[in-house]
Order: sequence, then structure tokens, then C-alpha cells
Amino acid sequence: MPRDLARRAVRRLRRAVLGAPPAPAPLPVLGYVVAGADGAHPASAHVRVVRRVEHLAAGGTATVRQVDPAAFVAGTDTTGYAAVLVQRDVLPRATVQPFLDAAAARGVRVVAEVDDDFFTASGRQRLARAEYDPDRLASIDAIVRGADTVVVSTPELAEVVRPVARSVAVVRNALDPGLWTPGEPATDDDRPRDEHRVLYMGTLTHAADLALLHDVFADLTTTDGTPIRLEVIGVTDEDGADWYRRLEVPDGHYPAFSRWLVAHRQRWRAGVAPLRDEEFNRAKSDLKFLEYTALGIPAVVSDRPSYAAARQHGAVAVPDDPAAWREAVRAAVEHGRADDGAARWVATERTIGRDGDSWRRVLLG
Repeated sequence: MPRDLARRAVRRLRRAVLGAPPAPAPLPVLGYVVAGADGAHPASAHVRVVRRVEHLAAGGTATVRQVDPAAFVAGTDTTGYAAVLVQRDVLPRATVQPFLDAAAARGVRVVAEVDDDFFTASGRQRLARAEYDPDRLASIDAIVRGADTVVVSTPELAEVVRPVARSVAVVRNALDPGLWTPGEPATDDDRPRDEHRVLYMGTLTHAADLALLHDVFADLTTTDGTPIRLEVIGVTDEDGADWYRRLEVPDGHYPAFSRWLVAHRQRWRAGVAPLRDEEFNRAKSDLKFLEYTALGIPAVVSDRPSYAAARQHGAVAVPDDPAAWREAVRAAVEHGRADDGAARWVATERTIGRDGDSWRRVLLG
């Protein structure tokens, strides 16, 4: 007992002389500006920004906070941000320069994020057909030109952006493991028996790509005569086609949509991702391959630069020939499961948290 008392006395004396141990350094604060709030964001915001910054926060790398642009510009948000990430056209055109000025005055790095070709003439024309008005395109141009760094999803897009940006970094798309965890693959007993279904999903910017599949799916069957039916989620607003079925899904933002897809993965035997040979499409990412693979189904894709890496890891890349597409889709449907190598690659190389720290380095140095 006396010895214990002596030890405690020594510890108290040491603390009095040396002081308390230093507090850990505070984490850097990362701000981000995206459309929506409280978890309700567009799919691109979830994929490219929200899910990634949440992983940074969960891993103890940074404190993250969604930024109110008006409060940031007015100075009522006095947070000491290390950097602020601005996605696409989330800032109105008239707000871009005041936002950049406010960041410069406070010594805050601005990182812009884009994942499509908003810059070439053909790219802007295609986006205009998908309801991007001139002010939205002007907003993107202004933030990309004014940001300290621009982060993009593919090397091809980096080449498009580099002439107008100060600095460009490539961070490839990756899946959030909290959303894309299908578990055991579907079995033949889980599949519909009167037809085989193939999934094509995407935004309205892919409406022109859908037309590539007309001669592929018209009267397509497996070798035993079972019909192969294309089901489309998003992509087009048009009904009434006799060669594809538009599939309505429950309302919900990207996390809910992803979980719905995972829960219904047994519905499909394959997924397709056609891309026309156009300038806009050359900058597209391989996200569809990642998502189809996570659903446990094989992916048949256009043989484009977007899918060069995916082709090396199990994607079936097909030239612009309807007969080649029909044969590839038929073979994928009859196989019915994602390639084991593709699943391993997506899990180990293209999943958030396992795809390196390039995102952290771009944002926080």
C-alpha cells in the first residue's frame, strides 16, 4: 500500500512539472458543395462525392461538412476549411466568382469535380439535349477554370479538361461496399423461367446509345428458344417500344436505388452498356461494369476506351456489329454469372476504402 501511494504521488508530481500530455492535433475540415441535403442527393453526387467523403470521416482522416454556399460567401460560415470540393454545376453561375473570391481571401483550396465532357462542342450539344441549359454549362466552365484543382473520373476526361484547368487529377469511380454487397449469387431457381432479362440502366444522356441495341434485342432468344428481353431503367422517357421494357423502380436516392437493385439482382442474367463512337462517350467511366459486376451478372459493353481496363478484368467488350452483340448477349445470358476475376477486381481495386488514397491526397494533400 505505501508503495502504491508513492507511485501515485510521483505521477502527480510528474504531471505538475511536465504538464498534461499534448492533445491530438485536430483533424482537417473538408467542406463539400453538392446538390441536395440530408442524404438526398443525385446519384452522381453520391458516387463521386458524398460516399467518398463519408468514408474519409469514418476512417478518421478528416472532419467533413456540407457547405452552404451563401453562408460561405457571406462569411457567416467561419469554419476553418482545409479545402472545399464543389461538384459540377451546383453553384449558380453568378455565385461562382464570389465563392472563389471568398475561398481565396480565407486561404481555402477549391477543388472542382466533373465526371462528363462539359467542354467540347459535341459534348455540350449532347448535354443540351439532356436538359443542360447554357447557364448550367457556364457555371461548370467557370468553376473548372477558377478551381485550384479539378478531379475527374477518367484519363480521357483529364485530357479534355487539362487545357482549361490549372491542375487535373484522375480518381476513378469506385463502389461503396456498404451499398453493393449482394452476398450469394442468384441461382437458376431464382430466375424467371418464361424469359431471360438483361439490364440497361443510365441517365438521359444515354438515350442515343439505347438505339444501338435495337437490332440486338429484336427477336433475340437463347439457343433453346427462350426469349431474351431488355429491361431499361432511366436512359429514356419514351414508352411503347416493342423491343425493350421500361422498368419503373421505387422512388429513392442512390443508396436506396442501389439496395433495390441488389435485392432484385436475381431478376437479370446480364447487363449491357452500349456507347456510340462519339467524342462525348470517349470520356465516360466504367461505372456500369462495376455495378453490374457487383450485382453478380456479366457485363457486355461497347469496345471503347471507357472499358479498356474492364475488358482486362472480365467485361465482354463488343465492336459495333449487331451480330457480334447478339452473340455476346446470348452467351452472357446463358452463362448468367459475373466472371470470378471481375468480381475480385471490383472488390479489391474499385471499392471505396480499398482503391488507394488518391482521393485524400487530391483534397487534403
